[in-house]
Amino acid sequence: MVTPNYLRAKIREALHLGETPQRTAVAFALGVFIAFTPTYGLHTASVVCLAWALRLNFPAIMAGSLINNPWTVVPILGATMWTGFSLLGIRDIPDVSWSHLSLTTLYETVRPFILPFTLGALALSILGALLAYPLALFVIVRYRKQSAPQPTK
Repeated sequence: MVTPNYLRAKIREALHLGETPQRTAVAFALGVFIAFTPTYGLHTASVVCLAWALRLNFPAIMAGSLINNPWTVVPILGATMWTGFSLLGIRDIPDVSWSHLSLTTLYETVRPFILPFTLGALALSILGALLAYPLALFVIVRYRKQSAPQPTK
């Protein structure tokens, strides 16, 4: 089970790796990007593949991707749909009817939401990553300065 102490230890581990603060901040921002992508169910696989392919800090990417978790998924989905509908200028949200549910009707019911969902998710992914990078860089640099051994006089 993942406890708060375990998460703190992993975050400390990510902040102390021998990488530059910029590279660690990029990894965190990439994780935030992944958190908002519309590829639900593939976030962890995306983290593993990108950490390996780009040789980035795995704990930092994973920490960024954990922004999307069971407690935040509903607000993220709501923001995703709202953003997508707003960007497309759609004011009337289509009705959802769950009666006579079959694969055909499920597709027809979901189809009007696919483009707004995808566009909203990608917009929030980019925005989240752009906001996460400078914030993570600030926190990492400050943390490393505070935890660096002070020279003795």
